Amino acid sequence: MPYNNHPSPLLNQLFKDKPYQGANPADAAFLFVGLDANYAADIQDRDIFPYLLDYHRDGVQFWRKYGVHHPFLLPEYRGKTDGRRYHQNFAKLGFKSEHAHLVSFVEVLDIPTTGRSSLHPRDLDSNHLAQLHVWICGSGNKNVFVSKGVLKLLGSTKVFDWLPSDPQAKTILPRLWAGQGVNIFLHLHLSNYGKFQQQMDREAEAVQGMINKYTGSVMLEGANG
Repeated sequence: MPYNNHPSPLLNQLFKDKPYQGANPADAAFLFVGLDANYAADIQDRDIFPYLLDYHRDGVQFWRKYGVHHPFLLPEYRGKTDGRRYHQNFAKLGFKSEHAHLVSFVEVLDIPTTGRSSLHPRDLDSNHLAQLHVWICGSGNKNVFVSKGVLKLLGSTKVFDWLPSDPQAKTILPRLWAGQGVNIFLHLHLSNYGKFQQQMDREAEAVQGMINKYTGSVMLEGANG
């Protein structure tokens, strides 16, 4: 089986109500696209679960309330997983709680999973893919970040078959596509470590530059307005 649907009815309902985390992808200036949202099968029995529910209900408010963007960074979470490493590395990109309304996370698979997944285009929901296309390309200016695994899966669908398989320029944070204010960047998956750390640090510096540029331009627009 390519993936295991998570057994928690509460998690599944939250994903049905809102198949993203953080800010609404239509309004976000920074959109991070993942493969699937993966949790331990018994997460609903752990101390972290109430925080996880709060996060999925309103990720922006969660970040502002607790000072971290995800429950896996709270002391109540004691798991040592790729998910925790992902969010620890994300925290190094430079986003702060005051940026919460600018940041969104969305997955190619629109349901929560547990265990290892090996996704195929036939596993994906066509309506969710269409909505993802709108969020990426048709909802205003934004910087979109995809890893190689996400790029490969998206590129194998009819909705995203226009995505190039490789960036034209080998820069620190390669740009795959640009148009109408949207920039799609290829980045290392944030659960990487070890030999990839130097490249990840360089990518984090590049993202920090984007944050500074965006917030600076918004402040300037506000001053001029």
